[in-house]
Amino acid sequence: MAARAKGKAYVYLNGKVAGAVENPLELAAEIRAARRKGMISGEVNVSYSEKLNAVNINTDRGRLRKPYIIVENKQSKFTRELEEKLKSKEINFNWLLRNGIVEYLDAEEEENILAAMTEKDITEKTTHLEVDISAIFGFTINTSPYPEHNSLARHAMLANFTKQAQGLYATNFNQRFDSRSYILFYPQKPIATTAAYETVKITNHPSGQNFVVALSTYYGYNMADAIVLNRAAVDRGLGRSMFYKTYVDEERRYPGGQKDKFKIPPPTADGYMGEHVYSKLSEDGIIEPEMEVSEGDALIGKIAPPRFLEENLGAGGLEEKVRDDTVVMKTGESGVVDSVIFTESTGATKIVKTRIRSLRIPENGDKFASRHGQKGVVALIVPPEDMPFTAEGIVPDLLLNPHSIPTRLTFGHLLEMLSGKAGAVGGRIMDGTAFAEAGSKRIEDYGNMLESHGFERYGNEVLYDGMTGLPFRSTIFNGVVYYNRLYHMVSNKIQVRSRGKVQILTHQPTEGKARQGALRFGEMERDALIGYGASLLLKERLLDQSDKTEVLVCKNCGSLGYYDHIKKVQICSVCKQNDFEEVEISYAFKVLLDEIKSLHIMTSISLNE
Repeated sequence: MAARAKGKAYVYLNGKVAGAVENPLELAAEIRAARRKGMISGEVNVSYSEKLNAVNINTDRGRLRKPYIIVENKQSKFTRELEEKLKSKEINFNWLLRNGIVEYLDAEEEENILAAMTEKDITEKTTHLEVDISAIFGFTINTSPYPEHNSLARHAMLANFTKQAQGLYATNFNQRFDSRSYILFYPQKPIATTAAYETVKITNHPSGQNFVVALSTYYGYNMADAIVLNRAAVDRGLGRSMFYKTYVDEERRYPGGQKDKFKIPPPTADGYMGEHVYSKLSEDGIIEPEMEVSEGDALIGKIAPPRFLEENLGAGGLEEKVRDDTVVMKTGESGVVDSVIFTESTGATKIVKTRIRSLRIPENGDKFASRHGQKGVVALIVPPEDMPFTAEGIVPDLLLNPHSIPTRLTFGHLLEMLSGKAGAVGGRIMDGTAFAEAGSKRIEDYGNMLESHGFERYGNEVLYDGMTGLPFRSTIFNGVVYYNRLYHMVSNKIQVRSRGKVQILTHQPTEGKARQGALRFGEMERDALIGYGASLLLKERLLDQSDKTEVLVCKNCGSLGYYDHIKKVQICSVCKQNDFEEVEISYAFKVLLDEIKSLHIMTSISLNE
């Protein structure tokens, strides 16, 4: 590459050097002017980096771009006349793009502009104007009402919870065979909504319900992030959902002309699991729809050829040996077979898909979250007669701890409670778009709506204790909030085991729910027992219940010996003596000794009397 001429700036096209120019700012201005006149594509973006003295031109795909209104001579090019024409549909957004009123900028070109939030903020240096003030937020945050009243950290949480919410993810969910999916039974449109929510028509795919929420404690059951639900609301379908899971299998072909076959495996097959496992399969080896299944039940019966060719000859070489390769329900899962389909792969091999459905009713430990990052786990589901109630007999669906608001700075949650209540009594949808108007005016409007329907203007009411029937001394703030049920559910995570499988290498219990694993008793749990001086309990957890093993230690050389079952003698493989002591150790320690030996280091164990 030729050295750059003194004083010239490199021009990069999609990251590659395209040449050098003497006045880079003029080039950038020329490209922008050509783009606005429609002489070059509107997808071209140009920026000048003063630090690197380089012009970057980007035309590649996959860039995130955002529309801005162009400002020239302290005037927005989007005039009132154009606004009227746009409203009357004489022109559309594309017309504005083609005529240099609006342009799309990528992240790099945004570095070269000075954008004003509103027309009042335009100065001499302003180059662009935001299309809408709420456009500074992303899509997820814009679907939440009043986001400008929440702390920044809660926005990140809200974005995650929105992705995890159960709802109506597709209207043809009953025709789809997704690996796992959740469908909320009675999804609702939120009372407090936003412009972005309406524009993108998320109403067609709602993912939550409007809960009546009271900010109140309940006998210590909703401390910290715990929430209390009303049993009557749950029984009527609050937060109820369906979980779908698909199991798939294929008749694969193997080299040598062998292939799998869907059928009930014969008792002679390798790995046959017993007649009871296959009892629910029909004659073709596939389970029927609407069959109730639980863990260990066969869903798709299949036999496969042996893994190694020499195994292939059975007794006397007459019959072909086969392997049982049946698909069974995973540990801890149960449900009803919802649908079964047969299809073909691109290689013309048969594929079977079975979809299992199971009902998920909210229970202790299930997770809910509002659109302000206020997550909570159900700690108690209370009968309606024991819940607090208002003078009109309204019983809240959910009790949220009041301490969860001030420390987290989620004032948007309070505003939504107030506007949701005003919308519910006034029978209208409330607008919670960011920066829509001055906050105080909003609160005044909601207060007036509530007062006109006979409520206290700030949403406070006298609540009566369901246990005693007496009114609480202070008034309690209550309202309506849109809550999402998240897919973190106890029924998917619960894990229990008494005795079970162990790993071959360490002889310790297996890990993970899928392998019927044990719960990990870790270092910090160990520290707790040491702190309490519970040494025998510690020994039981980490040795007796884990990988206790008895080994022979040679008294002469300190190495591990073994018992020869044929000669019925104990043998030391190092010094050939047979004077041994039987010792209890953790099997993991024996593995460590073997690993040290593999590094050519001799270890010896010295025994005390």
